Amino acid sequence: MSRPVSALLLLVLFYAVAFGLRTWQHMHATGSTGFRGVSGRPGSLEWLGGVLFAVGIFLSLAAGIGEALGWLRPLWQPCSWGAAVIVIGIAMTYAAQVSMGSSWRIGVREDERTQLVVEGAFALVRNPIFSCMLVTAGGFLLLLPNPLSVASFLCLWMAVEIQVRFVEEPYLLRTHGQRYRDYMAKVGRFIPSLGR
Repeated sequence: MSRPVSALLLLVLFYAVAFGLRTWQHMHATGSTGFRGVSGRPGSLEWLGGVLFAVGIFLSLAAGIGEALGWLRPLWQPCSWGAAVIVIGIAMTYAAQVSMGSSWRIGVREDERTQLVVEGAFALVRNPIFSCMLVTAGGFLLLLPNPLSVASFLCLWMAVEIQVRFVEEPYLLRTHGQRYRDYMAKVGRFIPSLGR
């Protein structure tokens, strides 16, 4: 199997696990998909974050298909161990999602109040799901370093920054107040001890 096809299959596996499997499990346990949609009005910074995330997904799939069909060439020497990074990222993303339990959501609904999760992976970083997704995207970039995969990684990174800084953290501060402030002071945003 060619490297681009392997990368594409791993990418599809990631989306199937992170969005399909986790959504199915959450629906089975709670009766809700956990999807809250894109926050903000069209044109707002919050809305832009959601759009960038969707564009990043599209570009990642296009990167794999484009290189598999010979339309794209690598920008630098691909790293075969990128596949291992992807597999580790998938497992870590899923573990972080599961550790949220019934509080797991994709997006924010202002009138909803969920439990503040600070144990497990959330004791190490405040946003372990996003951290692990970026690890997975980094592995994909190592394995399939073409222009569209670079653009996909940048879209995902910007989307995560916007979602965390302008949607989720303000919502959690409004919802949990001082308890979330104390948590922010102790635990890094994406990397342990950084961004406290």
